[in-house]
Amino acid sequence: METLLKLILYCKLMVRIIFTIGSNNMPKEQFVLKLYKSKDTIFTIQEIALLFRETKRENLKARINYYVKNGVLRNLRKGIYSKPDYDPLELATKIYTPSYISLETVLAKEGIIFQYYKDIFVVSYLTRTIEVDKLKIQYKKIKNVTLLNSKEIIQKENYAIATKERAFLDTLYLYNDYYFDNVGTLDKRKVLLLLPIYQSKRLSEKVKEILTNA
Repeated sequence: METLLKLILYCKLMVRIIFTIGSNNMPKEQFVLKLYKSKDTIFTIQEIALLFRETKRENLKARINYYVKNGVLRNLRKGIYSKPDYDPLELATKIYTPSYISLETVLAKEGIIFQYYKDIFVVSYLTRTIEVDKLKIQYKKIKNVTLLNSKEIIQKENYAIATKERAFLDTLYLYNDYYFDNVGTLDKRKVLLLLPIYQSKRLSEKVKEILTNA
């Protein structure tokens, strides 16, 4: 019921904005309708420029500010905008790219570790912790040859996320040593097939030790 109410209010707001756009003789390409139809919930300024088909920076900035002021868009971070309701996982992978959801976020979700983390953990090309809209996101750097390998990474509609096997290996690779509550549900074959992308003898030995004692 609450979701339906939000949708109705959002649609009413969009209708009001569309009529305002028409009265200001703005382009016929209705950005608001495109935004509503898009499955994405997070947008970079470059993506908004494509939706607008706008190349002039000053015009683009003015239009974006207009939509932010009227509640159609939210400015979460410099150059990053969202619909009023957005997917935090999509946000986490849109700020720094390439990147994918992994580590504790996946391990906890899959029951490999039992501790719950509010933070979102992301594997990317840099190590950094940021806070956006009261959401803490932790980025962990991994070497490019591994980061850019798509094995055991699931491409969701709006973001990429590691399988539990890849998250397990990412964690051991980045943290050197780590305690896992339940490795029994891991597909050992997948784990062993993934090992070569890390190019780490230490990791291979540690993984085999854990899997042998599991």
